[in-house]
Amino acid sequence: MAAGKPNLEIFAETLLHLAQANHDILVVTGDSRGSGKLGPFGQALPEQIVEVGIAEQALVGISAGLASAGKKVFAVSPACFLTARALEQIKNDVAYSDNPVKLIGISAGVSYGALGSTHHSLHDLAALQAINNLDIVVPADNFETREAIQAAVSHPKPIYIRFGKKPMLHVHNGGTQFEIGKAIPLVEGNDVTFLAIGEPVSRAVQASHLLAEQGIAAGVISVHTLKPLDKTAVLAAARRSQAIITVEEHSVYGGFGSTVASLLMAQSIYVPFKAVAIPDEYTVTGSQDEIFGHYGITPEGLAAAAQKLLQGERGRETHLRD
Repeated sequence: MAAGKPNLEIFAETLLHLAQANHDILVVTGDSRGSGKLGPFGQALPEQIVEVGIAEQALVGISAGLASAGKKVFAVSPACFLTARALEQIKNDVAYSDNPVKLIGISAGVSYGALGSTHHSLHDLAALQAINNLDIVVPADNFETREAIQAAVSHPKPIYIRFGKKPMLHVHNGGTQFEIGKAIPLVEGNDVTFLAIGEPVSRAVQASHLLAEQGIAAGVISVHTLKPLDKTAVLAAARRSQAIITVEEHSVYGGFGSTVASLLMAQSIYVPFKAVAIPDEYTVTGSQDEIFGHYGITPEGLAAAAQKLLQGERGRETHLRD
């Protein structure tokens, strides 16, 4: 897999290109022009960017008002603050009032690294999933980011899109089709399937390569849209696989893994399952890579989790035969 740019840079470049051709596209940001890579946007299109300062509730309320007037509004702020301080405005002014604001959570997950738990966004998917009329997309690489922003401009509903800070590996080949709500298979394999969302997707692909060296066929699916979830793809993967592992940069509670587990139980699909996520504890402090390493969100950690899950299932089958 070749190295790419940070998704945030692709977001800003794509949005600038789109906004130059469509003056109804506006950015509203809360002191995040620099961290959101929006400096070039502000220089090129100063009349299409609104700076509200560190005032996330006002940011979302203003964005909702502009959207109600027909503008295509991208509300940009760090994910940890956007989805906590302004949760009431997201619920009422955006989702309940059906204003199709594009909520952009930047530096999500543990992207802020050593700044610690105050700046981690490990709650956002759980909180926002519970709000009706709000779609959620978490791109894995530059391709998914570019496509998600292009799709968001004309998306008829409120939508939340989540980005991290680090350069991403390219996980897609040419010719891939992107559609909000449709998962994308990346690697074929039915011994175990990794269902991954966001930046950890590349780690799952690398884990599949490690497992292939040991004769284990590990599939990988990029489930870039958490809501609406591609239930058809998830259920098909669970029915054909010996085990399922979900991978995410979020709390183990209320995120992608919880959603998949609930779906499988509701369909009475009892497949060996593990959710790799951040556990319910005081999160260790360090860089994103260090935190990922601590919690096993690495190629080696994911490969080991797959081996353990498959060994447990094969041991259970042997016990039943005996």
